Amino acid sequence: MSRSGRLLSLLQLLRGRRTPVTAAALARDLAISERTVYRDIATLIGEGAPIVGEAGLGYVLRPGMFLPPLMLEIEEVEAILLGLKYVNQRGDDVLRRAVVTTRAKISSMLPASVQIAAFDEPLAMPGPVGEQAEGPVPVSVIRRAIRSQEKLEIAYADAKNDHSARIIWPIAVGFMESARIVGAWCELRQDFRTFRIDRIVSAVECGRYTERRATLLKRMHTALLGS
Repeated sequence: MSRSGRLLSLLQLLRGRRTPVTAAALARDLAISERTVYRDIATLIGEGAPIVGEAGLGYVLRPGMFLPPLMLEIEEVEAILLGLKYVNQRGDDVLRRAVVTTRAKISSMLPASVQIAAFDEPLAMPGPVGEQAEGPVPVSVIRRAIRSQEKLEIAYADAKNDHSARIIWPIAVGFMESARIVGAWCELRQDFRTFRIDRIVSAVECGRYTERRATLLKRMHTALLGS
């Protein structure tokens, strides 16, 4: 068991007890030494866990809110930020202020490389969200290209099912009423365009674009959204 997994298991054991539990009992349940239990208890207390007690007498987790340090994948961060963006658009003033502080807390926990990927692009564009149409190219392919700033050579079918070949610089994934879209710079049109992801027939990476995504994002907002 990893150390982080062991700490979480220890917390779960304490949450399930209303009376103090000794280090010996915890060590037996976790198949570790008492010394390790003492060390892990000290670590959790240092991280802010409301654990009270002492060696020999036992420990108890007091009521209260405590979230241990989280290990988040980039997709999990994106999911959280998408939810925060929705709250920021639809919530009241209190919730909007909470969005600002929550984003700041998440940002402080992320390494610089992940912060750039997570915060340098919007995860939603204005519009209601409903059942999303699926296409032959997974959204994960588009997201990966956005994070790595890779151009995509795509085959695209428009609303009339007319096909065209494009090279795009994907910038942001958006969620509209019945479809996901990707906002991108289109080399063919030499302008910003949005493409329904379910109408992208194929997509192949074809080299990096060098202009910073944050800069492209601001320009795209001005061009497409007027902001």
